[in-house]
Amino acid sequence: MENIKWLWGLMDKKYHKWHILALCISAVTSLMLLINPYLTSEMVDRVFPTAEGAVPEFEILLPILLIMLAVRLLREGMRYFMIVSVEKTSQNVIYNLRVRLFTRLQNQDTRFFDRNRTGDLMTRMSADTDWCRHFLSYIDFQAVDSVVMFLSTSIYLFWVNWQLALALVLVTPLLMLISKIFSKGVRKLFGAMRERQSEMNAAAQENIAANRVVRAFAREEHEKEAFDKCSDAFRQAHLAINKRWLTFFPFIEILANAMTLITLFFGGFLLIQTNQGSEFWAPLTLGQLQIFTSLSWALSVPMRSLGNLLNDWQRFITCSNKVMELELSKPDIYDAPDAVSHERVQGGIEFRNVTFAHDNTTVLTDVSFRVEPGKTLAIMGPTGSGKTTIIQLLSRCYDVKAGEILVDGCDVRRWKLSELRDGIGVATQDVFLFSDTVEGNIAFGDQSLTEEEVRDFARRAAAGDFIEELSEGYDTMVGERGVGLSGGQKQRIALARALAVKPGILVMDDTTSAVDMETEMYIQQQLRQLPYDCTKVIIAQRISSVKDADEILVLGEGRIAERGTHEQLLQKRGYYYETFCLQNGIDMNEGGAA
Repeated sequence: MENIKWLWGLMDKKYHKWHILALCISAVTSLMLLINPYLTSEMVDRVFPTAEGAVPEFEILLPILLIMLAVRLLREGMRYFMIVSVEKTSQNVIYNLRVRLFTRLQNQDTRFFDRNRTGDLMTRMSADTDWCRHFLSYIDFQAVDSVVMFLSTSIYLFWVNWQLALALVLVTPLLMLISKIFSKGVRKLFGAMRERQSEMNAAAQENIAANRVVRAFAREEHEKEAFDKCSDAFRQAHLAINKRWLTFFPFIEILANAMTLITLFFGGFLLIQTNQGSEFWAPLTLGQLQIFTSLSWALSVPMRSLGNLLNDWQRFITCSNKVMELELSKPDIYDAPDAVSHERVQGGIEFRNVTFAHDNTTVLTDVSFRVEPGKTLAIMGPTGSGKTTIIQLLSRCYDVKAGEILVDGCDVRRWKLSELRDGIGVATQDVFLFSDTVEGNIAFGDQSLTEEEVRDFARRAAAGDFIEELSEGYDTMVGERGVGLSGGQKQRIALARALAVKPGILVMDDTTSAVDMETEMYIQQQLRQLPYDCTKVIIAQRISSVKDADEILVLGEGRIAERGTHEQLLQKRGYYYETFCLQNGIDMNEGGAA
C-alpha cells in the first residue's frame, strides 16, 4: 500500500476526484452487467413461457429489447468516459514523476552517478515509470471490476437460486489457492528480470556511446556477442516468469470452465426437478437458468484475470520500488543550513591539510596551498596523482575527508552550491558538447550573452576562425558529443564556453592538449588579456602550458612533491626538471638545462 500512497501523492489534487470518479464508474458499470441477464430472464419467462396455461406477454418484448439496448449503450458510454479519465490521471502522474526524477538527477552529486549505471537510470526513467502509469490506467480499475463483478454476481445468483450459486462459488477457493501458490516467489523473478533488463540497456547504451572505439578496433562481433548474452539473460528471465504462469494457467482455465459445466448440468437437473414438482431442490425456471448461463462468465472471468492481475501487481511493485528509490534518494552534497550567500567568486583559493579518499582508496593526503585572486596556479604530476580530484573538490563534486577548502576565505561547505559552481568555469580534456548550435554550446552557461560576446569569447579561445568556416557558422548544429569536430576544435569550443560565464575561477584541465603549439601560445596570450579578473588553475603536462604560472604544484602519490615557479622547479632537478628535459630533447645528465 505504501507504493500506491506514494503514487497517489504524485497526482495533482485536481485529478484525484476524477480518478475516484472513474473507479466508481468502473464499479457501477460492473453492477450494470446484471441488468440485461435479468431482463433476458423476464423475457424468456413472460414472453415465451413454458409453464402450462401461461399466457405470452408479447407486448413487453419490444420495451425489454429497447431497455437492453439503452443499458448497453449507456454502459459503453460510461466505460469510455472512465477510460479517458484514468488515462488523463495516469498521464498526469507519469508527467509529474518524470519531471521529479529528472530534477532529482540534476541535483544528485557525483558519487551517485559513480554508483549507478546510465542504462539502469534510463530503465527507471522509462520502462519502470511506465509501469507506474500502467497501474493507474489499468491494474486498479481491473481490480475494481473483478471484485465488484464477482461479489455482485455471487449475491445476485444466491438470490436467484442459492443451491446452484453455491455449487459455482465452491470452485473459487481452489482458484484462490492456486493463485496464492503462483504469486509466491514471483516478485523475486520479476526483480531478476528487471536487473537483466537494466544490464541489457546499460550494454546497449555503452556500445552506442563508444561506437567509434568499437569500429576502430574492429570489435563489432565481440560487442554483438556480449550484447547477445545480456539479451539472452533477459529473455531467459522473461521465460522463467512465463513458465511459472503457464504452470498454473491450465488449472485456472479448467476450474473456470468447470463453472460453465456446473451451470449446464446442475442447472438442468434443477430445472427438471422443478418441472417434476420436487420440494427438496430450490425451484429454477428456464429464465433463471438463462441468468446463470449468462453470468457464469462473470464469476469465471475474475478468476481468469486474477493471475494476470497478480503478474501485473508484482511487476508494478518491483518497478515502483526502483522508481521510489530514485525519487526519494537524496544527495550527500547539498546546501548547508547556514550557507552564506555571495555576490561573485573573487578567486581566492586555499587548501588546508586536505585529505580525500574515494571508495576507501586515499587520493590526496595533507595537501595545502594558497592562491591569491587573479593569480595563476599550475598543477602537474603523473597519472593518478590526484590532479583532477583537486578541481572536483574545489567545485564540491565531493567533500573532503579531512581538512578544509576555502574560496574567498569561506569554506566551500558553507557556500551555496549554485553560487560556487556559477563562479567556476571549467574546461576539460574530455569535452562534452550538446546537440545544439555552436553558439548554443558557447552560451550554455549564460543564455543572456549577445552574439558579439559569443564571437569574442570564441576568438579568445582560438575558435573563431574554424567556426566561421563551418557550413552555417555559429548556427551550425553540433552533432551528439561534437561528432564531426576534431579534438582540438571541441576543446576550443569548451574553453570558449568556460570563458563565457566570466568566472572568478577558471579551471583548464588539459584543455589545450589537442591543439598545436602556435594555437596554445595564442590562447595563453588571450588569457592574460581577459576583460574580467579571474584566478586561473591550469592542469597540464606540457611545460609550455604551465611555465608562466605564478606557482606550480607537482603532485606525487596524492601529496605535493614539488612547488615553486618554473625557474625554482628547474633548480630542484625533480619530476618537473625531468619532464622539461624530455619535452625539450635535453640530456638530463648534461645539467645544462638548469
